[in-house]
Amino acid sequence: MVISDFCRTGIFVFLFLILSVTVRAQQPDTIGADTTRSEVNKARLTGLIVGGSVIYAGTMIGLYQLWYKDYPQSSFHFINDNDEWLQLDKCGHATTAYYLGMVGYESFRWAGVDKHKSAWYGGSLGFMYLTVIEILDGFSAEWGASGGDLLANTFGSAAFISQQLMWEEQRIQIKWSVHLTDYAQYNPELLGRNNLERIVKDYNGQTFWLSANIHSFLKNESRFPKWLNVAAGYGGEGMTGASSNPSEIDGVPLPYYDRYRKFYFAPDIDLSKIKTNSQTLNLLLKYLVIFKFPLPTLEFSNKGVKFHALYF
Repeated sequence: MVISDFCRTGIFVFLFLILSVTVRAQQPDTIGADTTRSEVNKARLTGLIVGGSVIYAGTMIGLYQLWYKDYPQSSFHFINDNDEWLQLDKCGHATTAYYLGMVGYESFRWAGVDKHKSAWYGGSLGFMYLTVIEILDGFSAEWGASGGDLLANTFGSAAFISQQLMWEEQRIQIKWSVHLTDYAQYNPELLGRNNLERIVKDYNGQTFWLSANIHSFLKNESRFPKWLNVAAGYGGEGMTGASSNPSEIDGVPLPYYDRYRKFYFAPDIDLSKIKTNSQTLNLLLKYLVIFKFPLPTLEFSNKGVKFHALYF
């Protein structure tokens, strides 16, 4: 779909995070103990299901009103959009599914659901939510369901669930970083009319990372810093259109840009490994791991090798 998926799913992610942090913070003295509980807290589970259902229904209604209501409907159909945005939009799908899975898992564990069931039920939250959006796209004449999106959603959810089942922790995290670029001025409809829109719509400024925690793969007695990660990133540049760059928009000629991929290598910080005396702050740090920490970075592309003293 042409509209950035971060614009649509970001609403749900934000509201679900607020629900999770706010409700859990109401009982700060018991949060720490809940990470190992095996007895289901029916009151919490009921509140979680009811609250989550309300947010889910609300966001679905809102998404329909904002993105689908004014467009003609059609029979269900697929489209092939795998050549768009150098596949960075697929990375966005995987990242969203991964972190919705994390929120779902943590929420079920807070309610006392055992680790195995929490991994499957909570970890599948992103896949289920994003699949419904693909179904809505599939019935829209303007767009269509994307097989590539579905595969990316599956990868993001599987990445979370598999690690939680194998290691009971996320040793390799999917992360995201972003910076503003100059490309949005040439196609603001697609790339954003203001800074907030550019952050979520301009894929030229977005980088997706796989960040591995080194200590997690070492022996428990290792003195290697628990918070230090190593990360590999993927991005792209030169994109003023989805599949190709238009030569003009509304009769105004656009400059030519070479579309190319970029790869990154950098250290990273796992904020979830930094513990404080505040359980609420610890929870926030755990959720903030979605953002790659800005640090010195090496960039590799067909333009050569570039060093960034601080890369966002």
